[in-house]
Amino acid sequence: MTIATRRALSAASALVALAACTSGGDGPEVVEPSPTGEAAAACRELADGLPDRVNGEERGSAADGTEFAAVWGDPAIVLRCGVPRPALITPDSETYDPFAEAVVVNGVSWLLEEEPGGKRFTTTERTVFVEVTVPDDYAPEVNPLVDLAAAVEEHIPADPL
Repeated sequence: MTIATRRALSAASALVALAACTSGGDGPEVVEPSPTGEAAAACRELADGLPDRVNGEERGSAADGTEFAAVWGDPAIVLRCGVPRPALITPDSETYDPFAEAVVVNGVSWLLEEEPGGKRFTTTERTVFVEVTVPDDYAPEVNPLVDLAAAVEEHIPADPL
């Protein structure tokens, strides 16, 4: 496993809303992204290649059975594929930070953002943005990325800076 902290540099589009919240139904409610075209195809391939267990937690179902999202554990580790580019790495956004913190886990680069109750990681240097939210309960929150890196590497094409 390689985990290297580095600065993320990238470009262009919109801030993603909070990825998941707890639900009293069949699973957590997840705001499903809506990728199209090649991005949607890559996300479907990723969904088929995701592991059954992440950070020791079994894969579950989101409340609405979303096509472009997956969940593991309770509280849920949530993966969403085909999300917009985070504002933090979008040059024209008010929150743009060319020195935003990132981690590289097994060859996959992830933007790291703090959020209430956990961390949000979004791929960088990929043609499709994949977001993973990890509750503080799973600290260190970077660990689930180890289990997800191979699937991302295999199914989401690289787009180096």
